[in-house]
Formats: sequence, C-alpha cells, structure tokens
Amino acid sequence: MKWTRQEYVDLMTFGDIDRPMLVELFGPLIGLEEEWKAQGATEDEINLSAFDFDYVPTIGCGGFTGVRGGFAPQIIEDNAQYTISRDALGRTMKLVKGYATLPLPLDFPVTDMDSWLKIKHMYQFDESRINWDQVERAKKYQRDEGGLVIAAIEGGFDTPRELMGEVNACIAYYEDPELMHDIMDTLTDTAMKVYERISDKIVIDQLSVHEDMAGKSGPLIGPNLVTEFIKPYYRKVWDMLSSKGTKIFCQDSDGNMNPVLDAFIDCGLNVTYPCEPAGGMDIVEIRKKYGERLGVKGGIDKHVLRGTKQKIRNELEYKLQPFMHKGTVFGLDHRIPNGTPLENYKYYVNTAREILGREPITKKTPHKRMAF
Repeated sequence: MKWTRQEYVDLMTFGDIDRPMLVELFGPLIGLEEEWKAQGATEDEINLSAFDFDYVPTIGCGGFTGVRGGFAPQIIEDNAQYTISRDALGRTMKLVKGYATLPLPLDFPVTDMDSWLKIKHMYQFDESRINWDQVERAKKYQRDEGGLVIAAIEGGFDTPRELMGEVNACIAYYEDPELMHDIMDTLTDTAMKVYERISDKIVIDQLSVHEDMAGKSGPLIGPNLVTEFIKPYYRKVWDMLSSKGTKIFCQDSDGNMNPVLDAFIDCGLNVTYPCEPAGGMDIVEIRKKYGERLGVKGGIDKHVLRGTKQKIRNELEYKLQPFMHKGTVFGLDHRIPNGTPLENYKYYVNTAREILGREPITKKTPHKRMAF
C-alpha cells in the first residue's frame, strides 16, 4: 500500500497513524531467486510484487556530497569467478561472482595527510554538486505525488574506512587526529554548502547517512570517538536542515550499534536500521530504552524464516506488539537469506499481516521495495 510523505513522516516521528507499516527493505540474497523458482514461485513472488508491501515514493533532492571528479572506472580483469576493476578513488576492487553484490577494495588511496590532500578535491564543494533541474523535479514530486524528498551525506566513519581501510582508519583516530578532523571538516563544508542552497528552495524530508561500522561484537569505534570526530559534522548539518523543516535523520549501519546509540542520538540521529538481532539489536528493547527519541526500521530476524512456522510466529508476536507500531517500519533486518523456503516466506508475510490487522494476500497488488 502506498503511503504519502506526510504519513511516513508522522509514523517515524511518533505522530498519529492510521496503520502500521510492513515492508521488505532489502530483497533476496544472490541465489534465493533460483531456489524459489525451483519451488514453483511465480514471477510476482520472485520480484516480491505479490506480497503487497507498504511503500512511500521517494526522490533525491538534487544534491551530491560524495566522490566527484575522480578516476575513470575501468575493468582490469573479468572471468567466471570474479571481476577486478578500478574505481573512482583509484582503488583496485574485487567482486566475487555468485556470492557478493558489492566489490571489496584490495588497496586504499590514503595513508597520511599528504596522500589525503592529493584526493581531497574529490570531496570539496563546487556548484556542479547541485542539479537544479532535479531540485525542481523533487519539489513537484513532493507536491503532486506525496513523494519523500531525501538528502544524503557521506558517512562519518564510512568515509575514512573507504579511504584507508578499517584497521588504518581506527588507528588514525589516535595516531593522526589532524587527518581525521580534516576529512570530517571537508565533508561538513561540502554538505553544508550543498544543502543550505537546496533547502532554501525545497523542504527536505529526510537526511540519510550510511555507516556500516559494526559487527556482532560491537562498533569499530566507541562513543568517545563518535562524539569527538563525527558529532560536529552530523550536528552542524542536521541542525541546519532541521531548522528548515527536515524531520527525519536516518542512519544505516549493520551489526551491534547498541554501545554508540546514545552518542549518535546526541548527534541528532532519530531513526536507525536495519537493527540485526544476530548482532545483538532488539527493536523492542530499543523502544523501551529510548521511547520516542529513536525510530527503527527492520528488526525482524531474517534467520527465523529458515526455521519452523512456530518460530516465525513467535518472532512476529514479540516484535509487532501494539506499542511498537508508532516509530517503526517493520521488515526483515537485512536481505532474505538463502535457504528460506518460499512457503515460510509466505507464512511470514501473512502472519505479520494477521497480527497487524490486515487481510491475507489474495491477489496481485503493486509493490515498491523501500529504498531509503
């Protein structure tokens, strides 16, 4: 079912809502579609349109804050097992076919301040970072179609990790803080100049940021480093946008983010996802602890779909409690895993709909996957 931007904003800011929201955030892992086809899945089941998930139409605001003016990407080697390429940062990237959807870097461009200064221009502001035609399209889409207008900033941890690798980035916070502050200052300056201009012309509904800074054992940096290095960046951009009407600040980070949630809320964050149970994230406990300070998306354990139907029902009855309906986009905590029987997935969807007071799936209905 289609939601308007205002309905979605009301949901995520704990306002009045007519119904809870059920979505598929990420879709299947590589290989699952073939498994489902072998089990007799229809094309509508494969593309998930058969499941009548909720969605809100979205559109980018017209600003870009990422790498610009870098190296021309090129394919170095391509065979049946993997593809080796060079990306805009000049990194050598390897994509293992049949297992991964994203390539992994084999080397990194930044080792110290001098190497950062050589590519710093790729992150600095220029007027070409704003597509004013897209700004006008977003304004019209927001007005005429109820579309959610989204702005994105580069991750405060994700960017140093992409530039120098996880290990070296974590070390640099302690051994080269000047470098890390300069990276953050550059991201801040660019984001401010892009979105100050755009937000004078249109109300941005949501600020989004991608971090992916945690594993099962916890985040790769602690709250002290979040506060020292990332908070000034997040806070400056968020304070400016929220003063102009932006309501949602949403962070995407896998793994166990519990140790740094307080620090990120202090940075202005008010929505987090995908809240992976395997990483120690429990959306019910998060809601009990933070109340209306933090909305959540995802949070339903994808791994139970490979278990019994009773385990699926138990998970849903726990996560879909009535006090969770506001401030939550219910969905799996990441991609639908291989080995998930189609019958179990159908049971999951219909049981969730039953608990949320909806009719079971009985006909083909339009669907758009959430993409924000």
